[in-house]
Amino acid sequence: MEANGSKSGAAVPPLLADVDVSNLPGFDVTPSPRPQDAPVPSPRPPPSPKMPSRPGVPPLDRVARRSEVVLPALDSPFQPPGYRAMQPVSISLPASPSGFGVPVPVAGAGAGAGDLRRQAAQNAAREQQSSQEQDKQGGNNVRFAPPEKDKVMFRSQPIPGGKPARSGSSAARGARAMYRDKRYDSFKTFSGKLERQLTYLAGAPEAAEDEEDEDGRDAITAHRTASMPKVDRFFAALEGPELDKLKPSEDLVLPSDKTWPFLLRFPVSAFGICLGVSSQAILWKTIATSEATAFLHVSTKVNLVLWCVSVALMSVIAAIYALKLVFFFEAVRREYYHPIRVNFFFAPWIACLFLAIGVPPSVATELPRWLWYALMAPVLVLELKIYGQWMSGGQRRLSKVANPSNHLSVVGNFVGALLGASMGLREGPVFFFSVGLAHYGVLFVTLYQRLPTNETLPKELHPVFFLFVAAPSVASMAWAKITGEFGLGSRVAYFIAMFLYASLAVRINFFRGFRFSLAWWAYTFPMTGAAIASIRYSTEVDNGFTKALCVALSAIATLTVTALFATTMAHAFVLRDLFPNDISIAITERKMKPIIELHESCGGDSSSGRSDDVEAGGAGHTAADA
Repeated sequence: MEANGSKSGAAVPPLLADVDVSNLPGFDVTPSPRPQDAPVPSPRPPPSPKMPSRPGVPPLDRVARRSEVVLPALDSPFQPPGYRAMQPVSISLPASPSGFGVPVPVAGAGAGAGDLRRQAAQNAAREQQSSQEQDKQGGNNVRFAPPEKDKVMFRSQPIPGGKPARSGSSAARGARAMYRDKRYDSFKTFSGKLERQLTYLAGAPEAAEDEEDEDGRDAITAHRTASMPKVDRFFAALEGPELDKLKPSEDLVLPSDKTWPFLLRFPVSAFGICLGVSSQAILWKTIATSEATAFLHVSTKVNLVLWCVSVALMSVIAAIYALKLVFFFEAVRREYYHPIRVNFFFAPWIACLFLAIGVPPSVATELPRWLWYALMAPVLVLELKIYGQWMSGGQRRLSKVANPSNHLSVVGNFVGALLGASMGLREGPVFFFSVGLAHYGVLFVTLYQRLPTNETLPKELHPVFFLFVAAPSVASMAWAKITGEFGLGSRVAYFIAMFLYASLAVRINFFRGFRFSLAWWAYTFPMTGAAIASIRYSTEVDNGFTKALCVALSAIATLTVTALFATTMAHAFVLRDLFPNDISIAITERKMKPIIELHESCGGDSSSGRSDDVEAGGAGHTAADA
């Protein structure tokens, strides 16, 4: 011990020189010859002059037990020597303490960077003041050494954020808005941004979206649907006599693997249902009031019921299509510019003319003349557009776009002439009858020769052939009403209609082997027109054959409309497959060809160009030789 005492300053390492062992019983104890036999601790070596002095460590009874929790100051997270508790572990907590249920003040949306810096400075000053107070109190508190500069500290700090997400239906609406499919925005009348603003005003939280991705998608969509595809694009991207099937090499601007919204799938050709039902109201009004069918004793109440059903059906279909016009104007615009679908825009006005002709006597016995002008004005506007395109040529010339559905643009003239003559008008009905007769002759010859495609119609479109019967049937009645008798001109038109009817009816294959669609309603309107014309003809030629003919044709037309109406309701509400995706309106503005296809097309064009040049050269040599 003496040796140890004489060399204490040099022999004892500096690390052990700072250890206070006076309070540790049984540690480095040397027995003493004194009578008390008490253990005498070894003297503590003097501190090294090179190391700073440290205050004494408090006794163990003043040090916190393991069951007690001591929170160190923020600026001194290390434990002092002799502290028996576990060393603190630094844990990186979540950025937001909302998960622990502790209310933390969050800076509002209007808090700027200056407010955050001011708050941080106040917190630092408060922590420095508390540490100074602890230093002044004395030995009751544990003195901690300052942290090393190379020590990395991790402290959780709250990040300013927005309002917390709401619970309930508002949050659910916000989640649905976040994952809303934006591929239909290009066909919507209102933009997607306006729709999100309306959703936010309704109470749903704003969805956080990637603006760059959204702008990129909007740019791509605008590039593909900003302008209307030209008419030659419809012929290049679609196939079939009705231009309703997409070619395998083409793409759609709408998703082809999903069912589109109902309004996008609702076509303008649905007004064909109104044509069939409203024509039945005219048929049963004629049966109830005509002398040729007086032996059937049919009441006018049947006409009243059918007319009310027709009005209700027309109102529903018109309301649905009006909603499509409001919310999906781009889809309606594409239907209007479609070279075949544009003919169906005559259907709603023809249906209204049918309702005016078939109005029951108990509802109105005389209609105002302004109604005729109001209904024929849209028909005249459409005819000026379509007939002008037929005559002026270009991609919409009649030889290129001719289709049985073009009869709808001609039938409107004869139906309008029939209604106007029934009201007592003279010049207007003759004008429309003349226009319809001239264009019907051109259309009849063009469709007979099949100049546009020289291909037969598919089975699904065989019913459209019955539109050949509609125009001459209505024309015979219109001319009879204009002249006041079922004379020679009316009979010529009636006989043409009967011959076309018979030539189509004997072809059994036209009535089987194809799937139900809205095209089936093309059966109803021409059949009903032929039956009404037969009743009118039977009043002039009264015999058993004409009476049997009008009864048979009326029964066939009524049964056909009833069966189709029931089938349509079943497909619409039970099977839910009446309105498939309308591919005709979803073609791209231009075709994006792959590099390989472009290379092949360029090679093919060059080779074809060389062959054309060779043929031209050969032809030139032949001409020179000649």
